[in-house]
Amino acid sequence: MTKWGIIGCGRIAHRFMQGLSALPGNVLAASHSRRAETVDAFVAQYGGRACRSAEELLASDIDAVYIATLPDTHADYSIKAMNAGKHVLCEKPATLNLPQLNEVLAIAKTTGLLFMEGMKPPFYPVYKKLKEHLRHDPVGAVGYVRAGSSVADISRDHPNFSYELAGGALMQIGIYEAFLAIDWLGETEEVQAMGRFSGLQVDMFSIFQTRHRGGYAQLYGGFDLHGKGDALICGTLGHITIHKNWWNPAKATIDYLDGRVVEINEPFTAAGLNYEIAHFVDLIRSGAVESPVITHDMSRRMIKMIDDARAIIGLKYIGE
Repeated sequence: MTKWGIIGCGRIAHRFMQGLSALPGNVLAASHSRRAETVDAFVAQYGGRACRSAEELLASDIDAVYIATLPDTHADYSIKAMNAGKHVLCEKPATLNLPQLNEVLAIAKTTGLLFMEGMKPPFYPVYKKLKEHLRHDPVGAVGYVRAGSSVADISRDHPNFSYELAGGALMQIGIYEAFLAIDWLGETEEVQAMGRFSGLQVDMFSIFQTRHRGGYAQLYGGFDLHGKGDALICGTLGHITIHKNWWNPAKATIDYLDGRVVEINEPFTAAGLNYEIAHFVDLIRSGAVESPVITHDMSRRMIKMIDDARAIIGLKYIGE
């Protein structure tokens, strides 16, 4: 039995519990939130112990911590958790910036504990089946990725709009696109970006294009326009469409140069986080200290891309 603690009891923590509840051999043992009423309601719904501080949670009998807070506190909670002897699955982006991530990964190395960023797309059945199909029926060398999403119906009191909590389009949406570009094109060699703040302290819409070892990517994210949310991956022998919402993928289409069309349909269950949780738990049980899918180097490359884009548009957070 893997005993879990959760820090942060907001929207993503509820999705996490949908996934955890679908996995035998896992149990929620303790939860903490900055607001007592929030954690009390969460524990009333899912069980376990309500902790009034992160320290109380980390002193409890748990094996792993899921950090479901906003990016402003990810590094602090990750370091505290590993210093308390707990494995860490941390929501994306893993930290505010690359220097913070390097601090976290140094602690992971020192303690010998598992640290993984919660970047969910590669664990979905359709994404895995797509990669498997391409191994025997490739689209050739991939040289271009286009992806993005803009969600115009989020309430203005959502943390995505908070400068203090490290909100903004690049941090909350762009990190997904960073994963996709790096996963298909390799290491980033150049970043260009533009961002629109629309009177707020965080970017409401940003576009960034990147040059990689394998080709080019054009990416976007935003909160005040309604975007499609699909992804296009182009190779020399065909192109792939991961249909919206590509970061919660259920369908992909491969159009080959020779006229063939291959459809891959793999609906996901339990809101989708169950797949990355299962991967993480398998790593714990095997004694691994790093995911072979979302490696520490992958996390470094993703946040470095966002750091570079933020520097170009002029978005600097408190304490940087």
